[in-house]
Amino acid sequence: MSARDVVLCECFARDGLQHEPEFIGTAIKSDLIDRFARMGFERVEATSYSNPKVVPQFADASELLAMLPRRAGVWYKATCANARAVQRALADQDAGIGANEISLLVSASASHSLRNLKRERAAQWENIAEMAGLANGRLRMVGTISVAFGCPFEGAVDPDSVLEDVGRFAQLGVGIVTLGDTTGMATPSAVRDLYRRMASAFPQLTPVAHFHDTRGTGLVNYVSALEAGVRHFDCAFGGVGGHPAKVRYGGGHTGNVATEDLVSLFESMGVRTGLDLDAMDEVSQFCQQTLGRPLHSRVALSGLNPLIPGARQAPGAP
Repeated sequence: MSARDVVLCECFARDGLQHEPEFIGTAIKSDLIDRFARMGFERVEATSYSNPKVVPQFADASELLAMLPRRAGVWYKATCANARAVQRALADQDAGIGANEISLLVSASASHSLRNLKRERAAQWENIAEMAGLANGRLRMVGTISVAFGCPFEGAVDPDSVLEDVGRFAQLGVGIVTLGDTTGMATPSAVRDLYRRMASAFPQLTPVAHFHDTRGTGLVNYVSALEAGVRHFDCAFGGVGGHPAKVRYGGGHTGNVATEDLVSLFESMGVRTGLDLDAMDEVSQFCQQTLGRPLHSRVALSGLNPLIPGARQAPGAP
């Protein structure tokens, strides 16, 4: 595997597809995820053990995992909403088809917790504790704090409260914690400050940055996180994603930062992603074909920064 300075998690197949109202075939999802792994992603969001009535896109979670080729050194993540979801993940693991990483979600605000997770925050933390106890070292756990930089319903979120949530995850044995800018409200200064405080208070944890490009600030916030010492970043080809299709709470473009754009920026800065840059355009085009529409990546149209050593340009790029 190529040398890397940062670890990118490709979120197209989970955070990206949850936003899609039309079901994507299981074989296509499997092909997508395997393309991401072959391209060099060390972490890939594969699916979610969601209630299919709420997020029908992932009704095929176990079927997908059974079909999915596995590559050494790759973490395949499944999101879990409750204890039943963790039990499903463990059953799939026992059957030899499971994910090896799970994501446990909390919201930094009371309103978003009720809207997105259907629970009060206190009840959700009880839920998280039960899930962490079930996983019990058998699955690598990633704690995710949504709306960590601002809530679409309540506005400002207290950074001290976010750090308290980080501490709760740490006490439950969760070693990786993601701060999510769910609707693109973060600013570079807020990002630097919060991640630096997190590193100081919890040096044993691995911080992850997860920013949405709702207001065009995703890339600058990722650079700020990098400057604050973060080395794990989430992204999605084409900038797809957002909230589930049936749980709307954001207007306009709610998608993730586009993988193509983030990779181009990091590589042009001399920050090695460890990814196969020659394969990126083909994978990007396949993602667009899968959804049947143009996506939101600038680099998919313009090509990689030509100053990147050995960078190939996208077809049609000047």
